[in-house]
Amino acid sequence: MLVHPQFSPIAFEIGPLAVRWYGLMYLVAFVLAWTLGRWRIRHGKTALTQRDLDDLLFYCVLGVVAGGRLGYVLFYKPAYYLAHPLEIFAVWHGGMSFHGGLLGVLLVMALFARRRGFRFLELGDFVATLVPLGLAAGRMGNFINGELWGRAASVPWAMVFPQAGDGVARHPSQLYEVGLEGLALFAIVWIFASRPRPVGQVSAVFLAGYGVFRFLVEYTREPDSFLGTLAGGLSMGQWLSLPMVLAGIAIFAWSRWRAAA
Repeated sequence: MLVHPQFSPIAFEIGPLAVRWYGLMYLVAFVLAWTLGRWRIRHGKTALTQRDLDDLLFYCVLGVVAGGRLGYVLFYKPAYYLAHPLEIFAVWHGGMSFHGGLLGVLLVMALFARRRGFRFLELGDFVATLVPLGLAAGRMGNFINGELWGRAASVPWAMVFPQAGDGVARHPSQLYEVGLEGLALFAIVWIFASRPRPVGQVSAVFLAGYGVFRFLVEYTREPDSFLGTLAGGLSMGQWLSLPMVLAGIAIFAWSRWRAAA
């Protein structure tokens, strides 16, 4: 049985400024996206320019933060935030939703595509290759903070998270997400996108791949204490992932049909 190392939440300090690991992981995520995006531009994998990339990533940051926060408010604790509306803005207390962040990014992409003359799914195919490594960085931030721990487990690598307060050995589900939603999904999407594909297919592979991986990992992740499991014994994360899988399948089928027409 392992015990979580209990990292300090502060990575380093510069005078009075304390840089926290989770914020640092967000920075790592966007630096990785920028680096990968530059590579795809240099190698002719996209019609976007460097200026397009810089502007798009800036707007995506806004979409991730605003969408992630509002998604958490609406999907997970609507009653609480309805009673405490000012708490919506207290992002330093935690509470972000990937699925909300995704919706925020999709909205930003739609506006960006319209203003710059790109097709929405063409832009989606580009962005899909940049996201998974950023997701891995974010989940590593969760692990460093000792949050979003897994369910009770008896596997040799089960870990006690002191923040849980019960001394129970649990799945390090954050690391499962690093491996599946991050590294494995990146490899799948990047390799799939290495060859020319009909518009929309790379986006479809990302959506379906993330949805499947997240759905599976949720079986090892402790459900939110204020929600528990929902209909069908599924968690909120699983119910929110199912539409992603269905959307990915539908977009892939539509793209194949359109390419063959």
